[in-house]
Amino acid sequence: MNILHAIILAIVEGLTEFLPISSTAHMIFTSFILGIGQDKFVEMFQVSIQFGAILAVVALYWKKFFDFKNSSFYFKLIAAVIPALVLGKLFDDKIEAVLGNPIPIAIVLIIGGIVLLFIDNAFNQATISDEKEIPMRTAITIGFWQCLAMMPGTSRSAASIIGGMQQKLSRKAAAEFSFFLAVPTMFAVTVYSIFLKDWNQQGMDVKGYELLQQGNNLSLFFIGNIVAFLVAILAIKSFISLLTKYGFKLWGWYRIVVGFILIIYFIYFQK
Repeated sequence: MNILHAIILAIVEGLTEFLPISSTAHMIFTSFILGIGQDKFVEMFQVSIQFGAILAVVALYWKKFFDFKNSSFYFKLIAAVIPALVLGKLFDDKIEAVLGNPIPIAIVLIIGGIVLLFIDNAFNQATISDEKEIPMRTAITIGFWQCLAMMPGTSRSAASIIGGMQQKLSRKAAAEFSFFLAVPTMFAVTVYSIFLKDWNQQGMDVKGYELLQQGNNLSLFFIGNIVAFLVAILAIKSFISLLTKYGFKLWGWYRIVVGFILIIYFIYFQK
């Protein structure tokens, strides 16, 4: 992987991390198209640059994250992230096995798109419009919804936003809580991928930080996170406006069209 590859993947991550279209799926497809999809550092890179994207949430909502008087905000995020941490650890090997096969991911992309076409009508009785109104039990329930995104192609953002709307959050409140929940979730995933997870490279198990020490990987890592951070700031602002105005159908059709295009590409053109 070179600098151009890193920048392209980071742009894709920044644009898609907080949209209900699966950033993981888009980065996997992009890496395969670029011809770098089987590299272990690329796999780790795709996970770890999400750290840059979540920093964009902290930067945009810094008043929320640094309001230490609102302790319930932190407790709700901690409680909501626990299901993903536990189940993510238990199913890590199965998740990694799917990451190497783009066809099932494209199929999930389509199925998720079909679901999004009906979400606006299914959950339209919102009674909660602000994070402070979210009770602890609701936050934990949204955390379990987020776990659906462990299947690559589902979209963490889509799962948690739909979970929020099912719990009677408004579109905007559900989207924002999804952003907030991404911070501890993706921070934990980044730490795990760099310091704890074993990456099998050429028959040897190595840690993520050991991969970073090879060649110019560390430079690519920093470049990727910086680009993802800058692009994510623009994406978050745009998404809130589009979601409030148009709902989920736009994203549903996008997922369906892209999913079919990718299936055709990987079956007939990617040999």
